[in-house]
Amino acid sequence: MKQRERRPGQKKTSGPAGESRRDDRAGRSPKPVQRPAAARETVRETAAPAVVSRPLMTRSGERPAERVPVILESLGAGDFHLIDSGNGQKLEQYGPYRIIRPEGQALWQPSLPSHIWEKVDAVFTGDTDEEGTGRWRFPKEALGETWPLNLLGVDFLGRFTSFRHVGVFPEQIVHWNWMKEQVEKAGRPLKVLNLFGYTGVASLVAAAAGAEVTHVDASKKAIGWARENQALGRMEKLPIRWICEDAMKFILREERRGSQYDIILTDPPKFGRGPNGEVWHLFEHLPLMLDICREILSPKAAGLVLTAYSIRASFYSIHELMRETMRGAGGVVESGELVIREAGTDGRTQGRALSTSLFSRWVPK
Repeated sequence: MKQRERRPGQKKTSGPAGESRRDDRAGRSPKPVQRPAAARETVRETAAPAVVSRPLMTRSGERPAERVPVILESLGAGDFHLIDSGNGQKLEQYGPYRIIRPEGQALWQPSLPSHIWEKVDAVFTGDTDEEGTGRWRFPKEALGETWPLNLLGVDFLGRFTSFRHVGVFPEQIVHWNWMKEQVEKAGRPLKVLNLFGYTGVASLVAAAAGAEVTHVDASKKAIGWARENQALGRMEKLPIRWICEDAMKFILREERRGSQYDIILTDPPKFGRGPNGEVWHLFEHLPLMLDICREILSPKAAGLVLTAYSIRASFYSIHELMRETMRGAGGVVESGELVIREAGTDGRTQGRALSTSLFSRWVPK
């Protein structure tokens, strides 16, 4: 399903559909047909299994309080920052490399002069849709497929994939910081479930902070990349379960088992397919996914976090869904957008804000 980008070219999300992740999240419109075979395991277009299901729970009680709109903004962190954007592109710094990638929401003109944009190490060219493959051009010299990066104290590998992604979605830093704070102040090991976990950066951040983590993704390549990241940071002894499975099947089984988690991160794709051809559509299957997540939240849960990319909807759509799902649970639902602010060549000169995705987050208070 998503990624949301499977590797090494693109992530196959871990959900019922484990397929293409988000186009770089902001203006992607995945095309269910015409998916290059390189992006995922071979998909059979006939007789695709139905997504495992169950009836939605009947909820009662008051809906949680609300905070809207909430804009969660990042200026960058660690080895990443957004240098500039415009003309349908973005200029980013990932460790030692300056990279240009397509960005449909950058409708304005670049702020920095052209000679800054010309001095880059890698440019993604080719299909501008997330579902289409392209290639990287290296203006200075040929670069290796991977290179080391660090965010929030976690080492991981960046990778030039054929789907424009590089192994991390840095706008998620705001959610990871929040999660890290919850884990560190809990006074006990929190259990974290990371659905559609991709390359495992969030899972490593949580585990390094003291959490017991279950990481789920439908792509074997994604799980392999995540394990590479774990080894790179010498974090093999951290308590992380790496689960290669359809996300919906996994959480349904956890519900039957009575398993519970203190924090759940879920980052489903708009459209995708699971390892056995299961079809996932966000608007059809998200209500049940959140419903199951509610059932496996622990009584002392710290939060349930949802992000959504490339959908033609207001954040209010997922905000009201989250409030209905958490009816009777108390707490607060806060929803809005994740944005990354331009930081210039020095990483500190604030510029325009680039919207990347919608989010909704339930917290107990």
